[in-house]
Amino acid sequence: MFELKSDREIEIMREAGLIVAEVLGLMKKHIGPGVTTGELDRLAEEHIRSRGATPAFKGYRVGGRVFPASICASIDDVVVHGIPGDRKLIEGEIISIDVGSCKDGYYGDGAKTFPVGDISEEKKKLLKVTLMALEAGISKARVGNRLGDISAAVQDVAEQNGFSVVRDMVGHGIGRRMHEDPQVHNFGTPGTGPVLKKGLVLAIEPMVNVGGYKINFKPDGWTTVTADGSSSAHFEHSVAITDNGPDILTLV
Repeated sequence: MFELKSDREIEIMREAGLIVAEVLGLMKKHIGPGVTTGELDRLAEEHIRSRGATPAFKGYRVGGRVFPASICASIDDVVVHGIPGDRKLIEGEIISIDVGSCKDGYYGDGAKTFPVGDISEEKKKLLKVTLMALEAGISKARVGNRLGDISAAVQDVAEQNGFSVVRDMVGHGIGRRMHEDPQVHNFGTPGTGPVLKKGLVLAIEPMVNVGGYKINFKPDGWTTVTADGSSSAHFEHSVAITDNGPDILTLV
């Protein structure tokens, strides 16, 4: 059974989501050639803590693995979960920043992919289409629709534009835990899956590749890359399902 949130809980989650949105805005201002991913991580953590929240990703455990940073910084062929460090950004790259915050016991989660200086037309299209796929998925996050409606909408936009959606990584429910049920796939069939109800909050997050959808994992156990080396983009919002339609919680 999915955990449905009250109106009060959703407002608390909006505070966590606002902090996520602020961090992504801060990242946009600082991303550029020569900046290290570690510098971006420090800026993000400082902002999250200055707002009375804690970084949701830092110390996050999966089995025996512990994520060491406050953001995921994923460059070019890195799909998700890139670990920040001394790596300097280079003109023409794209970088996906994924960030989470925890405020008063509730979580917010969001991501955007940014250009590093001037980028190719192919990468510009990739960013545009991935954002369009997210918007299409969000448009289906309505009471009475089914989970598969969101998944199918994401897939349709990506594939109609000649790209592929990653199938081995998913979006998720979110609330008092960063990852809750249900899993939100980025491919699917309309009219299938659980019925969406008021109070369900979902992190909808298309991960779209220029090439094929297959991915590989690096030895660090976190970093996920496209199997064919093609570029990948990632956009994400935390979205509450309400009687008035989808309510995006990760906006300024």
